[in-house]
Amino acid sequence: MTEKFKILSKYIKDLSSETPNIETYLFVKERIAKYQLGIDINSKALKNKMVEVNTSFKFEDRENNEKKSYFEIVYSTIIKINEEVQDKKELEKIILCDLQIKIYPDLEKSLLNLLHNSGYPGVKFEKKVDFENLYNQRFN
Repeated sequence: MTEKFKILSKYIKDLSSETPNIETYLFVKERIAKYQLGIDINSKALKNKMVEVNTSFKFEDRENNEKKSYFEIVYSTIIKINEEVQDKKELEKIILCDLQIKIYPDLEKSLLNLLHNSGYPGVKFEKKVDFENLYNQRFN
């Protein structure tokens, strides 16, 4: 089976780390384990069967606290879809699942570097994101 798409380019489109002051930093340092990862994926068709896919990872406190840090990375990938891919469902699976599985290690490493360089060296993600499972859940 041939690959249904080819990655032409990938880069960090936006990177954000916000901790407003030392009090917030110390508060967050104690609570960072409670932070959760949010994922958003959107795409934009380009010319010649090319697609720009933007994957956003937000790492944030979902509880209602005054003191919060905010971390986000937007990772942009330009892919070329093979000619034989005609079905909308197949294209959707490429964008939401197959591509994400390929770029996830780079994206996770970039987000962890951002967190570590922002003063939170102990942060690890215990579970890998299972894009196949997320994709399948979406349609059940």
